[in-house]
This record gives sequence, C-alpha cells and structure tokens, in this order.
Amino acid sequence: MKLISWNIDSLNAALTSDSARALLSREVLNTIVANDADVIAIQETKLSSKGPTKKHLEILTNHLPDYEVVWNSSIEPARKGYAGTMFLFKKEYNPIVTFPTIGAPSTMDSEGRIITLEFEEFFVTQVYTPNSGDGLSRLAERQQWDVQYAEYLAELDAKKPVIACGDYNVAHQEIDLKNPKANRRSAGFTDEERAGFTNLLAKGFTDTFRHIHGDVEGVYSWWNQRAKTSKINNSGWRIDYWLVSDRLAEKVSESSMVDSGTRQDHTPLLLEISL
Repeated sequence: MKLISWNIDSLNAALTSDSARALLSREVLNTIVANDADVIAIQETKLSSKGPTKKHLEILTNHLPDYEVVWNSSIEPARKGYAGTMFLFKKEYNPIVTFPTIGAPSTMDSEGRIITLEFEEFFVTQVYTPNSGDGLSRLAERQQWDVQYAEYLAELDAKKPVIACGDYNVAHQEIDLKNPKANRRSAGFTDEERAGFTNLLAKGFTDTFRHIHGDVEGVYSWWNQRAKTSKINNSGWRIDYWLVSDRLAEKVSESSMVDSGTRQDHTPLLLEISL
C-alpha cells in the first residue's frame, strides 16, 4: 500500500482561494494526486461543523475521482472552523470508519482530531495533535491528551496492527529540528511533549522515518510560514510522522517527505508498506 499524510492548513483556502499560497497548495495537491496513493490523510481542514461544502466535494472529486471521502470536523462546544481531519481512500476498499473520542480534556474530543479506518487485517488512523499554544497555555491539557492518545493506539494495537499518521506537533529528538537549543521551551519541543512521544513509541510503535533513514539530519516536515526564509535556510522541524506497530516495521519500504516546492508550512509524508 501507498499512503500519504498532509497537514493542509485549511482545505477551503487550498481549494478555492486564488492567493499565491493557495496556488502553491494546489501544486502540492497535484503532486499528491500524481502519487496515486491508496489512502490520503489530511489534517487541519478547518471546515465547518457540517464538513466540506458541495463545491469542496466537487473539486476533490475532480482531482481524485476514484476516492471516497470521510471527515471529522470541530463541533460545539469547540471552536468553529478549527482543527479537523479528512481521509480519502480508493473506492476499491471498504474500511469501517470511526471517529473516536479518547477522554481528552477541555474541548479536544470535539475538535475533529482523529479518524480511524479499520481494514480486515489492520487499522489506519490519523491524528491532529493539539498544539500546546502560545506561552504553553495548553501544555497541561496537551500532556493529558498524549497519555489518552497513547492508550487509544495501544488498544487498537491489541486487536490488530496499526498504521498511524498525522501532525503530532512534537519534534521528538534534537535532530528533528534545526535549532534545538533555542527552542527548549517552545511549543512542540518541551521536555513534556517529547516524553509523551517517547511514551507513545514505548507502547509498541516505530517511527518509520527513523527506522528507514537512521539518524539523518536536516530532513524536516514543517517550516514556519511566518519566517520568510525558513525553507530557504531549511530552518525546519520534523513534527509529522508515519508510525506503525513494531511488528509491521520490517514491512515498510519507504517513509519520506514529499517535495512541496517553495511552499512553507507542512509538507506531505509518503509511506509505502507491504501488507
């Protein structure tokens, strides 16, 4: 199977805007289409509680006519047009689709952050992990999320092998970001968040990028779009992942970043696995 994960940072903007950034986003989308993946996971859709509009679905169908579309959007009491996830999968598949809640704090369970596809012999699940926020205002809640999410993945893994992806909003090791010393108390690189990710892997999961590429440095999945030269200087972070149950690790043949050109923010991730 070939799978792609991408934090799109607003599906509506990517599909319907004529801004320079939207044009770059559509170039990335075209690259994803050309990869002909079996499953495409999208995070941070920022759609309304009703999900994609008719226009959104028409555009997606035009680009990806052979795919079914499912989504999970932020609903009250959570903020409107916030977070959100979406899966597109080839119509030849017929997975059971669930929209899990994990007993997360605050409104996190209402923010459309997880979708799980259950296939006959494995799960594919995606997550958009909550950011700890400016001034780490949401760090305590984020820590609770990390514990609950790790338990959820472990529960899936007890039933059948798991393939998990998404924007985990954490650079796990110092080699996963350009400037670790300057970011020790920045959201996404606190000791607490890194420990949460370590705990997740310890539940029986493999970071497929590190499994394939070892301790290679300078490969990132996100560049701050507020810093104009972040991608030119490759001043990035690796905060997006494909994880698999440990017993699937040797079946992974590729785990890599998809070239997103000059577009800053997140780049898509590609996973190829023999199942």
